[in-house]
Amino acid sequence: MLRTILERCGARAAYIPQDLGLVPALSVFHNVYMGRLHRHSAWRNLRTLLRPAAGEIASVSAVLATLRLEDRLFSPAGELSGGQQQRTAFGRALYHPGDMLIGDEPVSAVDEHQAREILATAQAGKSTVIVALHDRALALETANRVIGLRDGRIALDAPTAGMTPRDLDPLYRT
Repeated sequence: MLRTILERCGARAAYIPQDLGLVPALSVFHNVYMGRLHRHSAWRNLRTLLRPAAGEIASVSAVLATLRLEDRLFSPAGELSGGQQQRTAFGRALYHPGDMLIGDEPVSAVDEHQAREILATAQAGKSTVIVALHDRALALETANRVIGLRDGRIALDAPTAGMTPRDLDPLYRT
Protein backbone atom coordinates (compact mmCIF):
# COMPACT_ATOMS: atom_id res chain seq x y z
CA MET A 1 0.00 0.00 0.00
CA LEU A 2 2.81 2.42 0.91
CA ARG A 3 4.59 1.81 -2.39
CA THR A 4 1.37 2.67 -4.26
CA ILE A 5 1.02 5.93 -2.33
CA LEU A 6 4.63 6.86 -3.06
CA GLU A 7 4.29 6.09 -6.76
CA ARG A 8 1.20 8.26 -7.03
CA CYS A 9 2.77 11.18 -5.15
CA GLY A 10 6.08 11.27 -7.03
CA ALA A 11 8.30 14.25 -6.28
CA ARG A 12 5.61 15.85 -4.10
CA ALA A 13 6.40 13.42 -1.28
CA ALA A 14 9.41 13.00 0.95
CA TYR A 15 9.78 9.50 2.36
CA ILE A 16 11.38 8.33 5.59
CA PRO A 17 11.91 4.57 5.33
CA GLN A 18 12.12 2.45 8.45
CA ASP A 19 15.80 1.72 7.68
CA LEU A 20 16.31 5.54 7.31
CA GLY A 21 18.29 5.41 4.04
CA LEU A 22 21.22 7.44 5.37
CA VAL A 23 24.76 7.26 3.99
CA PRO A 24 26.79 6.61 7.17
CA ALA A 25 30.10 7.97 5.81
CA LEU A 26 28.54 11.30 4.79
CA SER A 27 27.88 14.15 7.18
CA VAL A 28 24.51 15.05 8.60
CA PHE A 29 24.60 18.09 6.29
CA HIS A 30 25.04 15.93 3.18
CA ASN A 31 22.37 13.44 4.25
CA VAL A 32 19.85 16.24 4.77
CA TYR A 33 20.93 18.03 1.57
CA MET A 34 19.95 14.86 -0.33
CA GLY A 35 16.34 15.91 0.15
CA ARG A 36 16.88 18.39 -2.70
CA LEU A 37 19.36 16.54 -4.90
CA HIS A 38 16.74 16.28 -7.63
CA ARG A 39 16.43 20.07 -7.76
CA HIS A 40 20.03 20.69 -8.80
CA SER A 41 22.41 19.65 -11.55
CA ALA A 42 24.92 16.85 -11.06
CA TRP A 43 27.73 19.41 -11.16
CA ARG A 44 26.19 21.53 -8.42
CA ASN A 45 25.59 18.46 -6.29
CA LEU A 46 29.19 17.35 -6.78
CA ARG A 47 30.44 20.82 -5.79
CA THR A 48 28.21 20.68 -2.70
CA LEU A 49 29.68 17.31 -1.79
CA LEU A 50 33.17 18.83 -1.87
CA ARG A 51 32.50 22.39 -0.72
CA PRO A 52 28.97 23.39 0.31
CA ALA A 53 27.96 27.00 -0.28
CA ALA A 54 27.18 29.19 2.72
CA GLY A 55 23.53 29.49 1.70
CA GLU A 56 23.09 25.73 1.54
CA ILE A 57 24.76 25.31 4.92
CA ALA A 58 22.44 27.95 6.39
CA SER A 59 19.27 26.36 4.98
CA VAL A 60 20.20 22.86 6.18
CA SER A 61 21.25 24.29 9.57
CA ALA A 62 17.83 25.91 9.93
CA VAL A 63 16.13 22.54 9.43
CA LEU A 64 18.50 20.85 11.85
CA ALA A 65 17.85 23.53 14.48
CA THR A 66 14.16 22.53 14.55
CA LEU A 67 15.31 18.97 15.32
CA ARG A 68 18.01 20.00 17.82
CA LEU A 69 20.79 18.64 15.62
CA GLU A 70 22.55 21.81 14.49
CA ASP A 71 25.62 20.93 16.56
CA ARG A 72 26.06 17.73 14.51
CA LEU A 73 26.00 19.45 11.09
CA PHE A 74 29.29 18.01 9.86
CA SER A 75 29.37 14.84 11.97
CA PRO A 76 29.31 11.58 9.99
CA ALA A 77 25.81 10.10 10.13
CA GLY A 78 27.28 6.73 11.05
CA GLU A 79 28.62 8.16 14.33
CA LEU A 80 25.21 9.33 15.54
CA SER A 81 22.94 7.57 18.01
CA GLY A 82 19.86 5.84 16.64
CA GLY A 83 17.63 8.76 17.64
CA GLN A 84 19.98 11.28 16.04
CA GLN A 85 20.05 9.23 12.85
CA GLN A 86 16.27 9.13 12.83
CA ARG A 87 16.12 12.92 13.28
CA THR A 88 18.64 13.28 10.43
CA ALA A 89 16.36 11.24 8.14
CA PHE A 90 13.45 13.38 9.28
CA GLY A 91 15.52 16.49 8.49
CA ARG A 92 16.09 15.19 4.95
CA ALA A 93 12.32 14.82 4.53
CA LEU A 94 11.65 18.30 5.94
CA TYR A 95 14.30 19.77 3.63
CA HIS A 96 12.61 18.13 0.63
CA PRO A 97 10.55 20.77 -1.17
CA GLY A 98 7.45 18.59 -1.61
CA ASP A 99 4.28 19.28 0.35
CA MET A 100 3.90 15.70 1.66
CA LEU A 101 5.82 13.61 4.15
CA ILE A 102 5.41 9.85 4.39
CA GLY A 103 7.18 7.92 7.12
CA ASP A 104 7.41 4.33 8.28
CA GLU A 105 7.90 4.44 12.06
CA PRO A 106 9.81 7.74 11.71
CA VAL A 107 9.99 8.48 15.47
CA SER A 108 10.42 5.04 17.01
CA ALA A 109 14.01 5.72 18.20
CA VAL A 110 13.32 9.01 20.01
CA ASP A 111 11.64 9.63 23.36
CA GLU A 112 7.95 10.48 23.46
CA HIS A 113 8.52 14.21 23.97
CA GLN A 114 10.85 14.45 20.96
CA ALA A 115 8.41 12.35 18.94
CA ARG A 116 5.63 14.84 19.60
CA GLU A 117 7.88 17.80 18.73
CA ILE A 118 9.13 16.16 15.54
CA LEU A 119 5.63 15.25 14.35
CA ALA A 120 4.41 18.77 15.16
CA THR A 121 7.31 20.19 13.13
CA ALA A 122 6.34 17.95 10.22
CA GLN A 123 2.70 18.99 10.42
CA ALA A 124 3.70 22.67 10.47
CA GLY A 125 5.99 22.28 7.46
CA LYS A 126 4.04 19.93 5.20
CA SER A 127 0.42 20.07 4.13
CA THR A 128 0.03 16.27 4.34
CA VAL A 129 1.78 13.95 6.80
CA ILE A 130 1.20 10.19 6.59
CA VAL A 131 3.04 8.06 9.13
CA ALA A 132 2.89 4.44 10.17
CA LEU A 133 3.01 4.34 13.98
CA HIS A 134 2.64 1.46 16.40
CA ASP A 135 2.44 3.80 19.39
CA ARG A 136 -1.33 4.05 19.59
CA ALA A 137 -1.43 6.91 22.11
CA LEU A 138 1.01 8.98 20.04
CA ALA A 139 -0.99 8.30 16.89
CA LEU A 140 -4.24 9.42 18.51
CA GLU A 141 -2.59 12.49 20.03
CA THR A 142 -0.85 13.75 16.90
CA ALA A 143 -3.06 12.64 14.02
CA ASN A 144 -6.50 13.76 12.97
CA ARG A 145 -7.29 10.45 11.27
CA VAL A 146 -6.31 6.83 11.84
CA ILE A 147 -6.26 4.21 9.15
CA GLY A 148 -5.70 0.73 10.52
CA LEU A 149 -4.68 -2.23 8.40
CA ARG A 150 -5.28 -5.91 8.96
CA ASP A 151 -4.13 -8.58 6.55
CA GLY A 152 -3.24 -5.88 4.02
CA ARG A 153 -6.72 -4.37 3.99
CA ILE A 154 -8.18 -1.27 5.58
CA ALA A 155 -9.90 -2.39 8.77
CA LEU A 156 -10.44 1.06 10.27
CA ASP A 157 -10.61 4.53 8.78
CA ALA A 158 -11.87 7.10 11.28
CA PRO A 159 -11.19 10.51 12.79
CA THR A 160 -9.18 10.38 16.02
CA ALA A 161 -11.46 12.78 17.91
CA GLY A 162 -12.85 10.94 20.91
CA MET A 163 -10.89 7.74 20.27
CA THR A 164 -8.86 5.96 22.93
CA PRO A 165 -6.02 3.46 22.46
CA ARG A 166 -8.48 0.69 23.40
CA ASP A 167 -10.53 1.54 20.31
CA LEU A 168 -7.53 0.35 18.29
CA ASP A 169 -7.09 -2.95 20.16
CA PRO A 170 -9.04 -5.02 17.61
CA LEU A 171 -6.40 -4.17 15.00
CA TYR A 172 -3.77 -5.98 17.08
CA ARG A 173 -5.71 -9.14 17.86
CA THR A 174 -5.10 -12.20 15.75
